[in-house]
Amino acid sequence: MLHIFLLFFIVFNVYCEPETVRDNLDYFSYGNNEDVLKNLDIHVPKDEIVLRPQEVKDWPQQSLNVGQITAVSINSLGQPVIFHRAERVWDESTFNESNVYQNLDKGPIIEDTILVLDSRTGSVLHSWGAYAFYMPHGLTVDHHDNVWVTDVAKHQVFKYTPSNHKYPSLTIGEAFTAGYPYRRRVLLCMPTSVAIATTGEIFVADGYCNNQILKFNAAGTLLLTIPAFSGTLTLNLPHSATLLEHLDVVCVADRENMRIVCPKAGLKSYIDIMEPATIIEDPTLGRVFAVASHGDIIYAVNGPTSQNIAVRGFTVNAVYGNILDTWEPATGFTNPHSLAVTRNGSHLYVTEIGPNKIWKFELTDVYDRK
Repeated sequence: MLHIFLLFFIVFNVYCEPETVRDNLDYFSYGNNEDVLKNLDIHVPKDEIVLRPQEVKDWPQQSLNVGQITAVSINSLGQPVIFHRAERVWDESTFNESNVYQNLDKGPIIEDTILVLDSRTGSVLHSWGAYAFYMPHGLTVDHHDNVWVTDVAKHQVFKYTPSNHKYPSLTIGEAFTAGYPYRRRVLLCMPTSVAIATTGEIFVADGYCNNQILKFNAAGTLLLTIPAFSGTLTLNLPHSATLLEHLDVVCVADRENMRIVCPKAGLKSYIDIMEPATIIEDPTLGRVFAVASHGDIIYAVNGPTSQNIAVRGFTVNAVYGNILDTWEPATGFTNPHSLAVTRNGSHLYVTEIGPNKIWKFELTDVYDRK
């Protein structure tokens, strides 16, 4: 009985700090050799195509007047879809030590929180999501243009179909109830991100408190927990997830472990599910906030970690687990929170939660092959 008590004590008493930029210069340090840390010695064969994100200048062409942009995804028309918090800010008073949201009296955000942008100009084409969310976090547009969002205040995941943005067609979790999945009752605790397979299976990063990935079928029935209780893998704030279906892996931004972890997804075979996860670690990664993928490539962004670790983007080979390139806009990143790559692999978008900004990058060949 003692070990059961300890498990519940750990699960329900994890305090989750806010996402604001923090003064954490002593949080983590690999030393003072900034030349080593900020300039990777990249060895890429000339016959390997490495697409580098190049900043698209003056995009968006006008101010969006939004709050913290916590998520971006791409619809079937190649348009970026963003999720923002309007006037809401996550600070030290937003949740108590039991992960209960403390600002219910403010009600839901009254503004549209989901904006569809013109990929050419960045202007708002249409918007929705008013009076629905309390603390937006993750957003994913699936292959059928369903929109999946997570609300860390409500501890829930919602699916919205293209024809109905008012009422979700599927809800996972119970409103304002922080908990742990147990048999037929699935409770979440501040879920961060969702990844959807072409088969319809759902992967939820159950993020700030439970430190796990939950796999559901298309109807929302729990199928699998990653990592398994019997395994040796542990996650420490899975903040973002992306599926590489051809490799049958789900890759996770394991934020506080400062790495990218790619366990088997079990889409092709449950026999392989017990294979060790691919773990991508590097002294320069820092706290990985978001991951996105195209083909064998993972794109990632980190956040403030220490004075010796630059805030920037990374291009990673998912098969070999090596960093191919690093990148950033001309003025640098401050606090990136999410990223998404277009389905044709031509462009990449990164959002920040301070300043509240979205960047557009064109993916171009690093080498001149003429």
